[in-house]
Amino acid sequence: MKARIVWLILCGIWGSTWLFIKIGLNDLPPLTFAGIRFVLASLILSSLVMMRRVRWPRTRDEWSLIAISGMLQFTFNYGLVFWGEQHISSGLAAVLQSTFPLFGLVIAHFYLPHERITTVKVAGVLLGIVGVAIIFSDQLSIAGSVALLGSVALVLSAVFGSYSNVLVKARGTHIDPQILAAGQMVCGFVPLLVIGVSTEGNPLKFHWTTMAVISLMYLVVVGSVIAFALYYWLVRHMDVTTTMLIALVTPVVAVILGMIVLHEKLNWRLLAGGACIISGLALIVLRKRHKTVSFHEADAELVSQP
Repeated sequence: MKARIVWLILCGIWGSTWLFIKIGLNDLPPLTFAGIRFVLASLILSSLVMMRRVRWPRTRDEWSLIAISGMLQFTFNYGLVFWGEQHISSGLAAVLQSTFPLFGLVIAHFYLPHERITTVKVAGVLLGIVGVAIIFSDQLSIAGSVALLGSVALVLSAVFGSYSNVLVKARGTHIDPQILAAGQMVCGFVPLLVIGVSTEGNPLKFHWTTMAVISLMYLVVVGSVIAFALYYWLVRHMDVTTTMLIALVTPVVAVILGMIVLHEKLNWRLLAGGACIISGLALIVLRKRHKTVSFHEADAELVSQP
């Protein structure tokens, strides 16, 4: 019962982060907003690592992996998420980014010998592609070119993020998860802040409203640190394949919250396209329920959440 409650809490947290990103973007520019989030989150995670007295990586290969995967995950992935969500609804952003595992399946085929493309995986990926195509169809005339670019940014973010996860699965499963996340954040937030400050201005002069601060702190404390702790507790107390079902629920939560709080409108393209994407994910996730998945394989899925 306790594990199920934690599972529901995680679905709520990761489904709600899209809402708080959207609220924060009303007052804060995207790249610096994302950069500051990960500065604060990495400080907290690094402090936890030091309290645990875990050994930090010592080899050049380990740090190269952390740096490369960190830039893919936190600079490109999250940079595109925050930039793209300026121009589209929080629910649509969550649905498009949920294609993350589908791209990961294709990339994993070339890096992970035990994760080859199968007929079921191809069907799942194709369903996801159809879903994205439905959402994109006629979006230029419905929402305008900027919204179309925002949607493209979310799909590209999923590509970069999934590539980072595959690299970690292929070469970094021996690295402690907290160290990996903290190191990736540090390597990822530096380019975000450099580009952000140079193009968006001095953070001290931003419009720091109460809601902007609340959004930032929610994303740092709840969306990053608390969710991180809950996730790793969960994978020790629940079947790992069951935790993967979170990926099917979070887009639905994000869409519902967007409708209730931000009065975002639902159209048939988002419904139909989202149904295809989630169905494609379900094919893959439910198939994995029949296989044994290692703890570290689940570790790599964590950072796909917003």
